[in-house]
Amino acid sequence: MADPLFHVADAAEWAVAREAGRYERSTRGRSLAEVGYVHLATADQWPNVLDRFFAGHEGTLLLLTIDTGRLTAPLRWEAPHPGSGELFPHLYGPLDLDAVVAARPLRPGRSAR
Repeated sequence: MADPLFHVADAAEWAVAREAGRYERSTRGRSLAEVGYVHLATADQWPNVLDRFFAGHEGTLLLLTIDTGRLTAPLRWEAPHPGSGELFPHLYGPLDLDAVVAARPLRPGRSAR
């Protein structure tokens, strides 16, 4: 497996996705349909994503570990805004459930790896 990517997911939304057979959440409170892609992150990026975007989140969060070799939707590396020197991986379609090789609980503010 190449270097994995990661996605911070609400545990309840992940449970719904597993029952439905597809994961279509983009980020906290936003769907794939609303945003156009699923936000992913590298091993170095996800702790900041957790701390910045999920502070104050009620409920359980999961860190999904993704095998990029199992993805079927296009994956693009893009800047979050013009002028940003950092690129983030964006998945332009649903996250394949079989591409998620691990899901572990997280707590906002506790991004220790």
